[in-house]
Amino acid sequence: MKVLLINGSARAKGNTFLALSEAARTLEQQGIETEIVQIGTKAVRGCIACGQCQMKQLGKCVFDDDVCNRIVEKLDSADALIVGSPVYYGQPNGSVLSLIQRMFFSAGAKVQNKPAAAVCVCRRGGATAAFQTMNMPFEMMNMPVVTSQYWNIVYGRDAGEAALDAEGMQTMRTLGNNMAWLLKKIHASGNPDYPEREPWMPMNFIR
Repeated sequence: MKVLLINGSARAKGNTFLALSEAARTLEQQGIETEIVQIGTKAVRGCIACGQCQMKQLGKCVFDDDVCNRIVEKLDSADALIVGSPVYYGQPNGSVLSLIQRMFFSAGAKVQNKPAAAVCVCRRGGATAAFQTMNMPFEMMNMPVVTSQYWNIVYGRDAGEAALDAEGMQTMRTLGNNMAWLLKKIHASGNPDYPEREPWMPMNFIR
């Protein structure tokens, strides 16, 4: 089993990385493979709702000029997903939101039923709003949201300060343990044991 962790910060080794690394270490101790991938500092384009990914059944975004499709490829081998982001103005990093929206719209079949969690890192405030925003796509994709002992929030501004947030680091370890426990339950039979779903019944209230 493997968990893919996405570092949605432009700072490769900043506080978001420290938070994700703490969860990753715990998962590794539980026998779960992990990979942390960073979105980098280059621009991540937003979804323009062209629909080409679905009309052409690409399984990826039609635009291939940023990190999106590189991460989509990694979803094939991942059994769960953790997405971390710094908090900007009470919101997640815009680049990581663009990434999630394009990944899930173009390659949603690759994340269905896979456990997921969001992690937010902030200096002081806004983390709960950012955390709620990041969780909403998981719920739309039938991804069980993995909890911890508190919201998955770590505090720190300057590089390395997150390591001083004792409760935040403990929250990351609890998240890692909870995700490992859930993955082991899902894969106990050797094959993923997912619930059966009713066919989707989309409805537009404008008639």
